[in-house]
Amino acid sequence: MGWLSSTRQGLFTMADDLEQQPQGWLSSWLPAWRPTSMSQLKNVEARILQCLQNKFLARYVSLPNQNKIWTVTVSPEQKDRTPLVMVHGFGGGVGLWILNMDSLSARRTLHTFDLLGFGRSSRPTFPRDPEGAEDEFVTSIETWRETMGIPTMILLGHSLGGFLATSYSIKYPERVKHLILVDPWGFPLRPTDPSEIRAPPTWVKAVASVLGRSNPLAVLRVAGPWGPGLVQRFRPDFKRKFADFFEDDTISEYIYHCNAQNPSGETAFKAMMESFGWARRPMLERIHLIRKDVPITMIYGANTWIDTSTGKKVKMQRPDSYVRDMEIEGASHHVYADQPHIFNAVVEEICNSVD
Repeated sequence: MGWLSSTRQGLFTMADDLEQQPQGWLSSWLPAWRPTSMSQLKNVEARILQCLQNKFLARYVSLPNQNKIWTVTVSPEQKDRTPLVMVHGFGGGVGLWILNMDSLSARRTLHTFDLLGFGRSSRPTFPRDPEGAEDEFVTSIETWRETMGIPTMILLGHSLGGFLATSYSIKYPERVKHLILVDPWGFPLRPTDPSEIRAPPTWVKAVASVLGRSNPLAVLRVAGPWGPGLVQRFRPDFKRKFADFFEDDTISEYIYHCNAQNPSGETAFKAMMESFGWARRPMLERIHLIRKDVPITMIYGANTWIDTSTGKKVKMQRPDSYVRDMEIEGASHHVYADQPHIFNAVVEEICNSVD
């Protein structure tokens, strides 16, 4: 089935693949060593999006600086309500929202996009300092919004996406009707007492021990043909999370192809982090800068490795603003996939409170 086609009620539009950026002298032999390409990422994502029941539009949104943001819009015909915009986390992409897209677009338009430097979006060179890298992400989100013609939105971000959605809301509060933060990364200050630090999941420890100072997911690229197997080995939980839709390794393949390309956004994330669980510019030090009339809901997995006390600390810093924090039982860091039905119901309730 071609890319320009209808799948159930979905509508695809023609999109040229972005060329992979050259990576120096290694580029002449690494692509053959690494079993990946933007075309393979496109194909596995197409298999994922075929699961959608609602109408959708998938296309590149070109920004004035020549960068392109890969965007999937579900239920574009729903024009009477404020759209929901969802921002994925580190190493993710639009495909990981597949358990949520139909439900959350039943009564309003839903926009998802690959962050600049991730997934199928352009992979430019980011500034090397944490503030510059963060600003590049935020500016790209605002330019995307302008290009899309979205006046206001309900903005939801998961993990790194939550950090960036918060940074965006500080700079452009007039565009955000409600900020939903799902297991947001990068909020707390790193404790000086090691006993106060939550132990990261096993896969994080394993990757960190292998990589040292390298980019967080460099092991997938260095491993060459063994890279896809490493995703399945380090993250077998993802296959279980999406088992209702895929009995095979579709999701593992998607994660691999998202992260085996030029590590543009990954390098930016490395510039922004002190270590994998901590930001160089913690968001708790800035959350008070968001305009008081922007409501915030923070959703955590009860079993997450993220510090869930952040929600209460945000409440303390915003005493005159609406801040709600909650935990979803039976969920870890990927709340939206661990308990999708509960997650979708909670987010839909928040959206309905807006309009």
